[in-house]
Parts: sequence; structure tokens; C-alpha cells
Amino acid sequence: MSAAPTDAHKPHHPYHLVDPSPWPLIGSIAAIALTFGMVQFMHGHGLWWIAPGIAVLLVTLFAWWVDVVKEAEFQGHHTPVVQIGLRYGMSLFIASEVMFFAAFFWAFFDASIDPKEAVGKVWPPQGIITFDPFSLPLLNTLILLTSGCTVTWAHHALREGDRKGLIQGLVFTVALGILFTCIQAYEYSHAPYGFTDTVFASTFFMATGFHGFHVIVGTTFLIVCLIRSIKGHFTPQHHFGFEAAAWYWHFVDVVWLFLFIFVYIWGGGSAPHPAE
Repeated sequence: MSAAPTDAHKPHHPYHLVDPSPWPLIGSIAAIALTFGMVQFMHGHGLWWIAPGIAVLLVTLFAWWVDVVKEAEFQGHHTPVVQIGLRYGMSLFIASEVMFFAAFFWAFFDASIDPKEAVGKVWPPQGIITFDPFSLPLLNTLILLTSGCTVTWAHHALREGDRKGLIQGLVFTVALGILFTCIQAYEYSHAPYGFTDTVFASTFFMATGFHGFHVIVGTTFLIVCLIRSIKGHFTPQHHFGFEAAAWYWHFVDVVWLFLFIFVYIWGGGSAPHPAE
């Protein structure tokens, strides 16, 4: 008896051979446009330079994400073997992010451990008034550590089949992520120095700014997981999308701890603070 027409092209292996997609190429173009726009913006040519890159990048991310969700949730392509590959991929991505932040820490330590003549051979440089690490930075640290607990709560609830607990944990985590971003924006708006005010300011804003960007990305990731959870996606056995978001969020937590300890406390603790 011949196979049914619907089974004629069904693969006889557990791997997923993805269909051709325009999103990698479009995403690369958007990233180049955004990078060029950021360079122009940092040279004072206006915020509108970054708008095209951001717009195309957001459309790419949304469309690509929709495709991946369809492959995982409705088309059944994310078999156990495929999920192993996805976990390796996410692990390597986080490893690349570790090296990304290592570059900023390297620059900060190079400038702070052996201060150069340009900054008066002292650290923090003369005239720099740093943030009090035990005010807003400490509050943000507690917020992120708490969010790490709530996302773990959500993960545990998912593995136990408790969808209500999953949704509640994600709601708290998203709210804490948004609160962290708001507090950091407030901190930036009251910074006593600008991006070009010595190497201390440059490394501070690059390291904490990119971390803030990663918090926004992670919060978006978790919002998508929250929407999917409300729609009934994810099962105790099949939830790599949520697992990847949780890994990323814990990475963001750890990076902030290093920033808080080395940049806020160790790197700027001996300088005067605005409240002093």
C-alpha cells in the first residue's frame, strides 16, 4: 500500500533542514545600517540617523521570531535532537556575549589599575564625581537579583505543569526588568559627567549602557515568553524558548553583579559622590 500524499515528503530523520529565509540577509543589512547610524549619532548628527536601522531590525526580529515559533510549536520541527543543537547554539551565543563584555572590563581595568598621564595618574580621574554605589546602583542590584529568583520560580512552575505559576513568575520578572531600566534611565539623566568626560565616563557608559540594552532585549524576550505562555505554548517537556530566555536573563544578572562590584564600588568608590 502506498504512503499517503501528505507523508510523501515527510523526513525520515530527526533533524530540521530549515527552509530558505530572507531574514538573515535583511537582519545583516539592518545591523550595518544601525551601526552606521549610531556612529553618526555619536558625532552629533541627530537621532534620526538610527531610525531606519532600528525599524528594519525590529521588523526582522519579529518576523524571524514568528517563523521560529511556528517551527517549534505548530510544525513539530524542534525534535529532541534539534533541541540539543539549539542549546549548544544558545550556550555559544552567551559565551560570545561574555567575551563582548570582557572587552569593556579589560578597557576599564587597563585605565584604572595603571592610570595614565592624561587622567593625572589617579583613578577616578580628577574632577569626576561618581555615583554612590549604595544608592540607586544597590537598588538596581536587588531588583535584578529578585528578578533572577522570579524567573527561576516561573521555570520551576513550568516543569511542574503549573501554568498559573509560570505566568505569575514571568509577570513579576518582566515588571522588575522594566523597573530596572527606568531606574537606570533616571540615573543616566542625573549623571554628573558626559560620555566624553575622560576614559572613566566612556568606559562607564559603554559597559553599563550595553548592559542596559541587554536588559531591554532580555525583557522583550520574556514578554514574548509571557504571551506564548498565556496562549498555552510550552509544556514541561518542550519549552526551549523559555529556557533560552531564562539563561539569557541569568547572564544579564551575573554581568550586572560584576559591574556593580568593579565599576561602581571598586572603580568609583574612592571618588566624591553628588550627595557628599
